[in-house]
Amino acid sequence: MTETPATTPAATPIATPAANPAASAPAAPAPLKKGSLVRVCQAAYLGSTEAGASDPEAPQYIFEGPGEILALKGDYAQLRWRRPVPDVWLRLDQLEAC
Repeated sequence: MTETPATTPAATPIATPAANPAASAPAAPAPLKKGSLVRVCQAAYLGSTEAGASDPEAPQYIFEGPGEILALKGDYAQLRWRRPVPDVWLRLDQLEAC
């Protein structure tokens, strides 16, 4: 009677991080919603229509944050800063969570 060979560890598939695309994908940023604390992404803001309609030099506090989203309407968010300045409307793609 002959013995059947046992399966070797090399014959069994090994799970690797590259084999699972869901594990290697970067986490999606949290969606911005009312009450979120944000700052303005300088690269997205400079050269935009909103920057052209404002002062030639944007105040530094908008890039440092945090500003709070007061309202959302379409692709825009109304922001309030913790300073005695007026609220502003900016596109959501120009904002990043703090």
